[in-house]
Amino acid sequence: MSKKIKKAIISLSDKSEIKLILNTLKKYRVNILSSGGTSKEIKKLGFKCTEISEYTNTDEILDGRVKTLHPKLYAGILSKRDNKKHKKELKKNDYKEIDLVVVNFYPFEQTLKNTKNQNTIIENIDVGGPTLVRAAAKNYKHTTVLTSPKQYREFIMNLEKNKGATSLEFRKKLSQEAFNLTAYYDSVISEYLNIKNNNHFPQRKTIHGNLVEVLRYGENPHQQAAIYSKNNNLDITQLNGKKLSYNNYNDIYAALNISQILPKNTGTVIVKHANPCGVSMNNNKIKSYKEALACDPISAFGGIVACNFRINKKMAIELNKIFLEVVIGLGFDKDSLKILKKRKNIRLIDATKLKKQNLNNIISNFDSLLFQNSDNKIFNKNNFKVVSKIKPTKKIFNDLLFAFNVCRYVKSNAIVLTRNSSTIGIGSGQPSRLDSCKIAIDKMKKFQEISRNDIILGASDAFFPFVDGIETLVQSGVSAIIQPSGSIRDKEIIKFADNLGIILIFSKTRHFKH
Repeated sequence: MSKKIKKAIISLSDKSEIKLILNTLKKYRVNILSSGGTSKEIKKLGFKCTEISEYTNTDEILDGRVKTLHPKLYAGILSKRDNKKHKKELKKNDYKEIDLVVVNFYPFEQTLKNTKNQNTIIENIDVGGPTLVRAAAKNYKHTTVLTSPKQYREFIMNLEKNKGATSLEFRKKLSQEAFNLTAYYDSVISEYLNIKNNNHFPQRKTIHGNLVEVLRYGENPHQQAAIYSKNNNLDITQLNGKKLSYNNYNDIYAALNISQILPKNTGTVIVKHANPCGVSMNNNKIKSYKEALACDPISAFGGIVACNFRINKKMAIELNKIFLEVVIGLGFDKDSLKILKKRKNIRLIDATKLKKQNLNNIISNFDSLLFQNSDNKIFNKNNFKVVSKIKPTKKIFNDLLFAFNVCRYVKSNAIVLTRNSSTIGIGSGQPSRLDSCKIAIDKMKKFQEISRNDIILGASDAFFPFVDGIETLVQSGVSAIIQPSGSIRDKEIIKFADNLGIILIFSKTRHFKH
């Protein structure tokens, strides 16, 4: 069912490409209603329009807060053209049918980025715009609604094809897009007010996001997948290589989470299947990468490398020596790009613009959502207590903090072994903490040369429930351990550590990662 367009309302905050649509509406002799800045712009471009206040015979009031909320407009938008009663009521009240609504909203989201002024933010909550859009979208059988300049060209094509009318299928599509937009817009406002009122878990929760890309598939080829962002794009930029997959994104975010906890310009992180297989902190950037790689060079093959520094030519040469899926840097110089791009498919990611704040983690299963804020707590000395008789030096204490920081990003049960702020063994994802200890030790023995003078440190993401885990680590050469407290056997663990003559530090916080 095609619907001829005779009268339109246009009210826009984004007036880009407005001339394109005005030319088409003029061609089909569509009468235009408008108000405020949009009306001025239409007239400035040389087109005719009627002021909404003149059409409704009601002045704008309350500083423009009320200008389109009038029954003459909504009756025209919402009337069923094939309903005799509706037609009769329109005629009785001298109301005309309105066939097209072209509206976009006050830029609330952009306002949040530009100011913290509460009054300005509140004034940019659009009321009239979403109401017009909802009315037109509800009555899609008879009314066309446009909410973005991106829709204009398709609208023009549909209008041309139907000789001044729009098709029902096209109006259905626009209706769906309109309700998606109003839901999105309201959810942004809702989230802002929830945060403002410190209400992290409201009675009703709406998640908003912009589609970045429909991915080839999810974790496996039979699964559909897409990536969304709260912004219009991601804070990371791909400079080269094949399209990123679901698993690539998962690994990239795992690598970036660890990379951001390391002091800038010192750290290299290597990730495989969302688990770190090598992390190193060193002022010498090449050495940082080589030490991270040395932790588990077999797992690193086909992995993801994240450097929290700008990648130069020397680093690019090193990175090119093994097969990597993704390389992340805080920028790349020209020479490094030339070298790395020799491998056509390698994905190069610039994370310079990445924001450090990460408020929520979300997991979805069985039509339910698990929400939690991120485990991005910044450690300080007050979070830890030395419980052993032997006390750590400042260097050992700082190295233990490095190990513990890495450990919280390893899948539970997690054990991390380090030497001089570099991982030398990582045990991850085992149901038994003792098994994770054994894996970390096996990795260390397989890939590291350990001397008697080496100080090997161990970190656990949760407490050791029994002494067997600590005993296994100490037998492999570990001389200092950091772990959360909380076991009913904490005193037994401390006594055991003292008997072995090792350093033991307790954290007040646990750091499971499932």
